[in-house]
Order: sequence, then structure tokens, then C-alpha cells
Amino acid sequence: MVDNVIAFDNYRAMATLQLTPTHLTVRFTPAEKIGGLVRDVELPRTAVRSAELVTEPLGEVRGLRAPGLALPGVRKVGTWRRRGERTLVCVRKGQPAVRVRLDGARYDTVLLGADDAAALVRSLAPAA
Repeated sequence: MVDNVIAFDNYRAMATLQLTPTHLTVRFTPAEKIGGLVRDVELPRTAVRSAELVTEPLGEVRGLRAPGLALPGVRKVGTWRRRGERTLVCVRKGQPAVRVRLDGARYDTVLLGADDAAALVRSLAPAA
């Protein structure tokens, strides 16, 4: 059995997102793993509640960084927490992002920068 995999690679070595019929996988570069204290994450497609395009993602990150990397106005990688919410973040200045809201997963939200974020949003329609 072979799964069809859609990979969304980012220019200039950033996290990549892979979509299969059953899973959504976020893969970080070695530098992101070290700087943001994160690891690759695999989430079930059935957990996807919604996906939306975010044009200015650096300003959309809310909460306390714990753990992670934040270079103000330039780059954010890691986990941001606020009461009742945990967000996995990997964004940079000048690049649109995708906000994926999840149910029943390790994170409540994933905010991931992507060069072709609009296409990624279309591909992430909630699994039925």
C-alpha cells in the first residue's frame, strides 16, 4: 500500500509540512530543533478542525514562549502557551503562514510559515 504524500517545502531551509490521507507531519530543520527546542510532530488528519491563511504571522503569536526562540520582528520557533491553549509556532518575517486549529491533539494550534500558504490551506480542508 502506498500513500500519496503532498510535501510543502519552504525556500531557505524552514520547516516542511507533509500531508498524507491520514496524517499531517511537521518536520523541522536541525537548527529549528535546537533553537526552538522542538521536535518533528505527526498529527492525525481527523484532528484538523480548521485551516486559515495568516498574512502577518509574527504578530499573531500569543502567549508565553515556553520553550522556544523569539527574535523580535524576525523569527519565532517553539511552543507558545496561554491559559488552556498550546501553540506550535514556526514563522518568519515576510512569509505568510497557515494556522491549523486542532481537536484532541498535543497542540491546540499549529502556526507554520509556508511559501505557498494559500495552497496549503486548500489542501488542509478538515477530514470528513
